[in-house]
Amino acid sequence: MKLRTIAFRNLLRRKAKALFILVGLLIGIASVVAFISLVEALTQEINHKMEKYGANILIVPKTESLSLTYGGISLGGLSFDMRELKQADLEKIKTIKNRQNVAAIGPLVLGAVEVHKKQLLLTGLDFQVRRFLRPWWKTAGRFPEKEEMLAGSEAARILGLTEGRTVTLNGQTLRVSGILEATGSQDDQMIFSHLTTAQAILGKEGRISMAEVAALCSGCPVEEMVAQIAAVLPGAKVMAIKQVVQSRMEALGHFQNLAFILSGLVILVGALVVLVTMMGSVRERTSEIGIFRSIGFRRSHVMRIILLEAGVVSLLAGALGYLVGLGVTQATLPFFSDGHSLTAPFNPLVAGGAVALALVLGLLSGIYPALMAARLDPNEALRSL
Repeated sequence: MKLRTIAFRNLLRRKAKALFILVGLLIGIASVVAFISLVEALTQEINHKMEKYGANILIVPKTESLSLTYGGISLGGLSFDMRELKQADLEKIKTIKNRQNVAAIGPLVLGAVEVHKKQLLLTGLDFQVRRFLRPWWKTAGRFPEKEEMLAGSEAARILGLTEGRTVTLNGQTLRVSGILEATGSQDDQMIFSHLTTAQAILGKEGRISMAEVAALCSGCPVEEMVAQIAAVLPGAKVMAIKQVVQSRMEALGHFQNLAFILSGLVILVGALVVLVTMMGSVRERTSEIGIFRSIGFRRSHVMRIILLEAGVVSLLAGALGYLVGLGVTQATLPFFSDGHSLTAPFNPLVAGGAVALALVLGLLSGIYPALMAARLDPNEALRSL
């Protein structure tokens, strides 16, 4: 009779103990897979949001300024040596080393205008790159073309602006093409038009107040890009907007560390379950092992039988554990996705790792019981019959 046949038949004969070992390992592997899959899915969601968020690098004119504060009260500031940015200089950004990571460049011109005897901030921008820089914008109406304007929700409320109404700004008449839905930011209090239109109204042809850059953050070194842009635009101050997702990334990092710690604890408990159960099984099979030794089985043969039993159960626990862990992840994701649909697809690398981990744990936990069985004295074992 072959050793693997003996091992399989023993598992079938002692179904309860085999099932106990299987469940112990399955819970451990499923927990690890669930933690890893959940962290991976959340990381991909955050990276996707970082790419879709909009501008994450800001370019403003370089100024020398002094902050005036006293006793914790801000008294404003004093700025001098104010420089302007030239729109043509933005073309230099396309020459930096990481230019392939630049999704969009959005120049802006800002200036105060009077509408119905009220001062408002007019912003000129390139609406062709709006979907990269402000993908969250929604309007009642449509986005403006030339000789048209878009009004923020608060500005429209205060001024009584509606779609189709005309407004005169510094002698130039613009038609309101739409009203920007509330964003909860300063955009609600501003009016927007095409860059060239705003430059003409403000008398700033060829000049811009600032520029926004949308970089593909999940695969680019933003800090290096900031340095590269600053090198080609020495008259500008370049800043990375890290606060967009910084708090969420930190929370994910803490969750990842906690997941690894919990995974280690669960794996340790699973290994102990396998060890204790197999030791109990060896003690129950003392007479059986004595018979094997008396009919010519070597110590290595006895060890191989025990380890084969552990290996078979471990392989099954690894495969089932991955499937259970994937199912748990899929069921848990809606609680972490803020209403967005997230999925945990089949990952062959994680699946192979789960099976390998289960096999290693099962074999390591079975080594001591196998050694204990191999060292049994055949004479002592036979006396227990």
